Amino acid sequence: MNLTISGHHLEVTPALRTYVTSKLDRISRHFDQVVDVKVLLTIDNHTEKEIRQRAECNIHVKGRDLFAHSAHEDLYAAVDELADKLDRQVLRYKDKAQDHHHEAPKRLM
Repeated sequence: MNLTISGHHLEVTPALRTYVTSKLDRISRHFDQVVDVKVLLTIDNHTEKEIRQRAECNIHVKGRDLFAHSAHEDLYAAVDELADKLDRQVLRYKDKAQDHHHEAPKRLM
């Protein structure tokens, strides 16, 4: 899994990098066919304090690209919410990809 963490109007500190990496390890634990992960952490100059700090992520898995974003007043909380959203998307994709076996219809005579 290739992991790229970048910041916009923000310096990505080693503590922040390890926090994001630990949160996104959950995704690779659930689904091992993750090819590439790109995380963008942003601080905007919005007047609303609740949506100033954003976290966005693009995940390239085998056969599909998944995207999620989250905004919060705390960057660590935004990363938590982002990891939860991505985890749900990856599990849903995994279930759809593996659940392609149908039961044979019962014959009624």
